[in-house]
Amino acid sequence: MKFVKAKKGLGQHFLNDISIAKEISQSIDTDIYTKKTICLEIGPGMGVLTQFLITNKNIDFHAIEIDEESTSYLIKKYPEIEANLIYDDFLKFRLSENFNENLIVIGNFPYNISSQILFKLLENKQIVSQIVCMLQKEVAERITSPPGKKKYGILSVFLQAYYKTEYLFTVDETAFTPPPRVKSAVIRLVRNDTKKLDCDESMFYRVIKTTFNQRRKTIRNSLKPIINDKRFNDEILSKRPEQLSVKEFVYLTNIVSEFKGL
Repeated sequence: MKFVKAKKGLGQHFLNDISIAKEISQSIDTDIYTKKTICLEIGPGMGVLTQFLITNKNIDFHAIEIDEESTSYLIKKYPEIEANLIYDDFLKFRLSENFNENLIVIGNFPYNISSQILFKLLENKQIVSQIVCMLQKEVAERITSPPGKKKYGILSVFLQAYYKTEYLFTVDETAFTPPPRVKSAVIRLVRNDTKKLDCDESMFYRVIKTTFNQRRKTIRNSLKPIINDKRFNDEILSKRPEQLSVKEFVYLTNIVSEFKGL
């Protein structure tokens, strides 16, 4: 069977290490579910991960792929998945209209749009209960970084507000065709119990973006575009954004919201 040609414009780097593909597939925590759960693979490519997912009796396998050459290849190699193979752009796909709850998302995410994919999954957090994905190592480290670390940032706070994040393992460049110029990593995100933050969520996002966009400044100074008033005062304002946990950002957001409401 003719192999699929990796397309630079789609950010394709096909995983060629079978043992790693198997390890990724086994990273799904199906013990947290009481019934068979839908699993959506993003960008299956030539199906190196797919081959292990379709044999997992605990999941109902689906996949979404934007590359027509890949979809044709997959249907020929794994004809049993044709009915559940979606030919579409994931970033434009209406996830909540096609799936309802306890959705597992898995895949080797294209590095050029991995953050966009994660933000879209975050927007659908009410149905996405688990994410197992391979990303550029630097992005994976940012997502799973705890407060106080240099790599802790916007993506860290947004995702950790709703998910337990775990850095699972590193993957070398040689595991791909063509090999990327950077190392990769596999992470797992499991939905936590937070249904809604105890603050104005739109203000929460605004506060995080505003403070991290000027992360070298103290929070008091970085928040001046939102509140520039000497009466705005609290001990937390002397800190820098990478020092704050999700809980502290919620607290900060409530201070900002209360002050703006005066």
